[in-house]
Amino acid sequence: MKGNFEFWTRKSNRSLWVIECIDPNCSWRLRASKIVPESTKFVIRKYVGVHSCSLLNRNANHRQATYVVIGEQVAPQYVGVEKGPGPKGVQTFARTELGAQISYYKAWRGRKHAHTLIRGSPEQSFHVLPSYFHMLEKLNPGTVTRIEVDGESRFKYLFLAFGVAIRGFRYMRKVVGIDGTFLKGQYRGVLLVATAQDGNGQCYPLAWGIVDSENEDAWSWFLTQLKEIIGDTDELALISDRAPSIKKAISTVFEKAHHGACAWHVAQNIKNKFKCTDIMGSYWSIVNAYRCEDFTGYMIEISNRYPRVAEYLENEVGFEKWSRCHYPGLRYNIMTTNMVESLNIMLVNARDFPYVALLDVIQEKMSKWWNDRQIVAMAITTPLTPSRESELRPRFAQSNGRHTSQLNPITYHVKGGELEGVVDIFNKTCTCKEFDIDKLPCVHAVAAAHHAQVSVYSLVSPYYTKEYYFLAYGETIYPVGSQSQWDVPNEVVTRIVLPREVKEKKRGRPKTSRFPSVGEFKKRKNRCGKCGAYGHYKKKCNSQTGSTEGNPPTNVPV
Repeated sequence: MKGNFEFWTRKSNRSLWVIECIDPNCSWRLRASKIVPESTKFVIRKYVGVHSCSLLNRNANHRQATYVVIGEQVAPQYVGVEKGPGPKGVQTFARTELGAQISYYKAWRGRKHAHTLIRGSPEQSFHVLPSYFHMLEKLNPGTVTRIEVDGESRFKYLFLAFGVAIRGFRYMRKVVGIDGTFLKGQYRGVLLVATAQDGNGQCYPLAWGIVDSENEDAWSWFLTQLKEIIGDTDELALISDRAPSIKKAISTVFEKAHHGACAWHVAQNIKNKFKCTDIMGSYWSIVNAYRCEDFTGYMIEISNRYPRVAEYLENEVGFEKWSRCHYPGLRYNIMTTNMVESLNIMLVNARDFPYVALLDVIQEKMSKWWNDRQIVAMAITTPLTPSRESELRPRFAQSNGRHTSQLNPITYHVKGGELEGVVDIFNKTCTCKEFDIDKLPCVHAVAAAHHAQVSVYSLVSPYYTKEYYFLAYGETIYPVGSQSQWDVPNEVVTRIVLPREVKEKKRGRPKTSRFPSVGEFKKRKNRCGKCGAYGHYKKKCNSQTGSTEGNPPTNVPV
């Protein structure tokens, strides 16, 4: 192929294969036959390896450069990586390594074939899914898996929660973010995620699910499985966007937990519905306000400028859904679903994989996180996690300038700064409400602890301590290994899971990018009117002369 020589098959049957150069006058040929009639292996009996044909017969658009051959040759470049070369990269590979000029479409098909060789076909993924889940449960005790099929044994939903994450949730703040992101493979679907946040401010994935779409039935099924592993208590907070299907499913499945709206999604809805962006500074001030007095002041300001926005936030959304000070439960400082969005972005390249290959990537990511964070936890020398320690230290420095007086054995009055505070070191509260909500001592609480000669660390929630951080990641998530090494009972192997029915494929290139969320816009780079470069304005241009690439200066005749 590298020499651009093409061949054709003169004879091919079960016992004989004869190929010759495409030029009938050329002497190049190969003849192979079975070793013995009963064997499946062929041996080369005759080979003339020298071409005697003209250079005019050489063709870079090689007839043997099929997408199957291209895929087999380029497949090693997709081992151990999530993305690998795209179709143009495959074209370059074929040209430089194989000496073949191939079309973009053939490169795309070759890339798809390479994916199938490395990650398996989508249909095969459904077939091995029960066995894969069995091995996960066997190697990771306590792991919970579920597969839901319809009356025809066609796939509907799946659920996965690793046992180490379930056990580690007891060391997490009871705030869980949930969201979904669309999958891009042949059978599409939606990946659902439920994640907490550890004491160091990092994502702590609890459960994963794959469903047909984000509808009420799918969310109800997923949340029912989630409820079995995390329970349903007044302490639990569930944070999501304001999709009607999620809201209704949460209210149906969770009777005691409190539901909160993602403040970022509410902001995007405001931008889209009322076409105002200058209100965002005031909006985020009321979102993050700890005291209702401060909240009311900001709301009056918004009501005077944008009465319709104020009415929307109060009546349609509800203060208790997005406001820190009005939230009926305890969501600490977690006001958005950013922790879930981070997981969606992490899997951006794996979302077109077959389902089992996607779950393999999730397992690999979580295994790496658990290992890396174990190492970090063992290296911590302070009582708190690094992020919480960095929050507390500036408050300790600020507390030195505060005047503290004792009101009774457990209550202290702290003056100085913009706001005074009355601290109860026994019940761990402060009139500034920051201590009450975040469960991390505010400046007033730090000053009171210093005055009472009490360790400030004794006032911190145990969720922020290095002990809880280590216990959350104290176990290991194990991979299932090669399929040839699996030990699966026959009743699991023979379980039938068929691919779900999909709509007829539309013509043209498959869509792999999502539609922007409500109020979400792509940022456009600024172009300088003087030099034509991107990234700055004309007033801030440092160029002495205009660029020939941009528009010509207006004072120069054209």
